[in-house]
Parts: sequence; structure tokens; C-alpha cells
Amino acid sequence: MRARDLFSDDDFSDDAKPAQRHVLRVWELTAQIKDLLETSFPSVWVTGEISNLSRPRSGHVYLTLKDDRAQLRAILWRNTADRLRFDLHDGLEAICRGHLDVYAPRGSYQFVVEQIEPKGIGTLELAFRQLREKLGREGLFEPGRKRPLPDFVRRIAVVTSPSGAAIHDFLQVLGRRWRGADVLVVPTRVQGEGAAEEIAAAIALVQRLRAPIDCLVVTRGGGSLEDLWAFNEEPVVRAIAASPIPVVSAIGHEIDVTLSDLAADVRALTPSEAAELVTPDTAELVARLRQYQRQLLAALRTRATAARTRWNTLAQHHTLRRPFQRIHDLSRRLDELEGRGSRAVRGRARHARQQADRLAAQLESLSPLGVLSRGYSLTQRTTDGRLVRNAADLALGEQITSQFACGEAVSRVEQIRG
Repeated sequence: MRARDLFSDDDFSDDAKPAQRHVLRVWELTAQIKDLLETSFPSVWVTGEISNLSRPRSGHVYLTLKDDRAQLRAILWRNTADRLRFDLHDGLEAICRGHLDVYAPRGSYQFVVEQIEPKGIGTLELAFRQLREKLGREGLFEPGRKRPLPDFVRRIAVVTSPSGAAIHDFLQVLGRRWRGADVLVVPTRVQGEGAAEEIAAAIALVQRLRAPIDCLVVTRGGGSLEDLWAFNEEPVVRAIAASPIPVVSAIGHEIDVTLSDLAADVRALTPSEAAELVTPDTAELVARLRQYQRQLLAALRTRATAARTRWNTLAQHHTLRRPFQRIHDLSRRLDELEGRGSRAVRGRARHARQQADRLAAQLESLSPLGVLSRGYSLTQRTTDGRLVRNAADLALGEQITSQFACGEAVSRVEQIRG
């Protein structure tokens, strides 16, 4: 239907009389335009660059699609915007499917977007890149936060579908390699709507178990990007990164790389390789122990041989063959020192005696008693005992004492001669 068909030719004639004109009210004209546009364009694909993007609190998304010649106002209702797997932003080239809608209160039309995808790249691929960049800036994929797996595990928790091939491959390899570990399977969906929330809840459940878990394995078999998408969603990636238990991610096949693989402590290419990474091989361990046993025995034999050789060498030493020889030598040496000491003491005593005799003779020759024995005497004042050396020091009538070699005599001064 064309707009011209809504009116008669007389309505557009210059000489039409006012009584013959078909005059519409604004809302009537707008309603006819709305009916015409919405009926003519019930579903259409449009491509353009996004600009003037806004997200009010209502949850709806308002934007403008433009090219180098025109612009088109568009809107994504909240139920459509909530289903988007990637973020919209200004400058993004997009391909949109939707229908035209006339907003009567403003007399304007807009494009209601029902489906949108980035131009030149898949929707999931763009969502993968955006989330990887976002979480990478937060450090969730840093190699420095990766933790090593324990050498020997006793309890392993496996978050996966109990009916999938991944758990069967994991248990088969585990049973062949190592029987010393208990496996707890935490069942969950691994694809489809709501699978990501279930996987994140299962990872959180493992952390609350009473029995300590040594290792956590998150796994599923291969599939398309859509099938593996639950392991690229933010709740699962954050749950793996926040887990205090070391996490092994084994999603899909070797060529499949998910964000869960990047956030996990260890990435396994397949579920079977995950079983090989978390447990040692019993046969290899036994062979290694036997090798250690041989090395230990060889080392003990070498140490024993070296000790025997050293013992034989020590046994031939003269100290062990004649253990008292040293004592005898020291005893003989002690006797010699004793003799030398005795002779030295006697010589020193003899020398000291001779020196004492010589000094005694000198003293004897200088002694006043020796002088007195030869007929001399000593005169002292009787009053104070002072020795009289000069006759002039005496006074007439003064009492003096004369000491002889034998005895002394007291006299009085009668005469003094100069």
C-alpha cells in the first residue's frame, strides 16, 4: 500500500473545496503511518555502525545505527538485551534483524532489534574475546598465581556430567595408573542454558566438603563452540580462579581452548590426560623405587668398603698396634724433666747458699759488733740514746753509756778535750 492510496485525488487538488477535503487529525495520520510501516517492514536485516549507545536503569538499550549517508534510531528491549553474550559499544559494526516501530507520542519511528551480531566475527567469538580481555586485566590468567599439583593425591573431585564420555575416560585411565585415590563425582550439566551456574555451584560445593579434597578436575568431552560455551562464562571462570583447591581443566579436545583452561592451575588436553596429570603411574613409581633401591644399596656398599679400608688403615697405625707406647714415652719424658728439675733446684740452692755466705761475710765485716770485738766501743747519751760522734756535743756532768763487745758501762763526763 502506498501513502497516496490512503487519500483521493480531490484531496490533493488545488481547487478542492474545504467542504470536500478529507482532514485527518494528527493521531489518525500517525496511526495510518504506523500501520503502513509496521505492515510493510515486519522483519528486516540492517547493518551499520553503533553510536550514541545508552543503557538506562530500565534495562533497555538505546542506540543509533549509522553509515556514511543516514542514521536509524534503534532499541533493544530488556529481554533481548539480557540474552546478549557480548557487550555492545560505540563503533561496533553490527548486523541486526528486527522490525520498524512508530512511536506516536513523538511522531518518530525506530528500529526494534530482535537479533544482533557483530559484523565480520561470530557472536560467541566476540564474547570470548571481550571476557578474556576483561578477566585478563584482573589477573585471573596470570602464570604467577598457578599452583602445582600434589605429588600424591588421596581424594579427587570431578565436576562433570555423570553420563558423559569424559568421566568414563578419566576413571578408566585412573584405574589403570593409580588405585590409591578416591574419586568423588559431582554431577552437573555441562552445556545448555543454566549449565554455567550449575558448574560454578558444583565447584563451590566441593570446597565445603568435610573430607579434604586434594585436587579438583573440571571436565567434559569435545564439541562445538556452542557446546563448550558454559566453560567460557564468567561465573565458571571466576569459580575456578577463586578455588583454594588446585584445579585441572580438561575441556574438549586438544584444539579446544576455553577461558576455564586459562584460569585453571593446570590445563589437560583431554579427560584422559587429566587422569595422567593428577596421579603417578604405578608401574613407573615401582620402577623408580627399585632404581632408588639399587642406588641406595650401591651407595651403602661403597660407604661400607670405604669404612673398611679406613679401619684397616687405622689398624696398621702404630698408635693402635702399641697403644701404651705414647704413655711410656711421656712417662720417660716426665722422668727426664723431673731429673733436670731436681738438678736445677739443687744448683739454684747451692748458688743461693754461696751468695748468702758471701753477703753474710760482707755484713759481718761491716757490723758494729765486729768493730767492737777489735777493742772499739760505742758511746750514747743515756738520756735519749743518741750516738755520740763528737766530744763537743757532750756537756760536763752529762751521763753517757759506753757499749763494748761484751757488756756496757755508764759514766759521767768529767772533762772534755778538743
